[in-house]
Amino acid sequence: MVFSSHLFMFYFLPLALAGYYTTLLIGTLLQRLTGMRFSWLNHGMLTLVSYLFYGWANPLFVVLMFVSTMIDYVCGLFISGQWNWGKPILALQQGGERTTGQRIALTISICSNLSLLGFFKYFNFGLDSYNAVVTGLGADHLIWADMLRITLPLGISFYTFQSMSYSIDVYRGDAKAIRNVIDFSCYVAMFPQLVAGPIIRFQEVDDQLRQRTHTFEKFSRGVALFAMGLTKKVMLANTCGKVADVCFDAGSVGTVDAWFGVVAYAFQIYYDFSAYSDMAIGLGLMTGFMFAKNFDSPYISQSITEFWQRWHISLSTWLRDYLYIPLGGNRKGKYRTYANLAIVMLLGGLWHGASWNFVIWGAIHGGMLAFERMQGKDSPYRMLPKPIRILITFAIVCFAWVFFRAATLEDAMTYCGSMLGLVTPHESSGLIGGIIYQPWYVMWMAIAAALAFFGIQSWDYTRKITLFKAALIGVLFVASVVLLTTQTFNPFIYFIF
Repeated sequence: MVFSSHLFMFYFLPLALAGYYTTLLIGTLLQRLTGMRFSWLNHGMLTLVSYLFYGWANPLFVVLMFVSTMIDYVCGLFISGQWNWGKPILALQQGGERTTGQRIALTISICSNLSLLGFFKYFNFGLDSYNAVVTGLGADHLIWADMLRITLPLGISFYTFQSMSYSIDVYRGDAKAIRNVIDFSCYVAMFPQLVAGPIIRFQEVDDQLRQRTHTFEKFSRGVALFAMGLTKKVMLANTCGKVADVCFDAGSVGTVDAWFGVVAYAFQIYYDFSAYSDMAIGLGLMTGFMFAKNFDSPYISQSITEFWQRWHISLSTWLRDYLYIPLGGNRKGKYRTYANLAIVMLLGGLWHGASWNFVIWGAIHGGMLAFERMQGKDSPYRMLPKPIRILITFAIVCFAWVFFRAATLEDAMTYCGSMLGLVTPHESSGLIGGIIYQPWYVMWMAIAAALAFFGIQSWDYTRKITLFKAALIGVLFVASVVLLTTQTFNPFIYFIF
């Protein structure tokens, strides 16, 4: 079930919100009568509808998420000392001494999450790599049968990182463990950000799980963000995606067409993912939760370093705090810093997908991060005019996107060759221009470019909802719903990660 569908918007979401606010009202009344806390009622309802949302495609996925949730819940209690192998420690302090039992509990949490992620996400990659090796050695009889395939559960990359951050935060003393299993299950399973992020760390919503406000201003901003996200998804991402698909699926394109296609993909993935983040944050606001901004005009970045401060912020900060800094960050000398940057981005590439294309994508970004750190503040690059720096950065990002989008490594290399004018296109490739340069597509590409480089972020635009903004957003929402009824192309790219 995707957000940009009639099933979600006009059936699932109204029923989910009705159930949520009904249990919220009941819980509030009971709390006034008894003085006891009943937030578990609406958290339980939110968890149930989230399980329904997640299990819509495959109910077995819910079992896997439930197992992961219970492991981290129990480990969190052991780490905090509420369940103990010795003297209980109810409030861990940052930098304090940890017991062997606490270290074991943290290890169990991290290893179980990484094992689940590794098995379901990389088994097929390992199988394909093994088959390629034995085939290359002429030992075809050693090939493993194709029936040994694993289905990738939706969102496993997101909720394992999210759940794992809880155990780490409790261990570090950055957050207190939750005793209420319903509250913790709600944190892991909340359907707004479950299958494609943003990655919500426990310390960001710890206090909100215990107590948060529900206001008309919050709800209206949530509706506005959801509507703007739907507009970006339906009008911009889907339209640009059609152009990108034509170019990448053609097999052979001219240089200009290749650049037009990869720029279309750059806009597609940006508006697709930022739209999902807007919709997720908006849905969170409708239930009283405030999630952090996940995108901040990444294509106006003047370097790859700045790009990762603006793109998928929840992932980049997660990798920084839970991988880059523990590896030593920039505290172990310059060469170790370069290596740490490369390692983090290589692993970030593998996190996105199990193929050599994603490894290369991560290597490009990791190499550029290390190179920019090596150049320092005295880099001649900094002397260039700002528009040139933005253009160069965008070109590098687009080259990397080729490996992100292409189906195989061979396809990616061929496409890069076309971008550089090193590949002679087939005669039939001239027909592609008649498709991708239609006025409809050119118009939406121009709008996408204008908003990407000069537009204001939805997060900032909805800080204050005026009558004019409400009317404009309402018109865009209705237009998007109408346009959605005519579209058969409506994927969310990050669902496959």
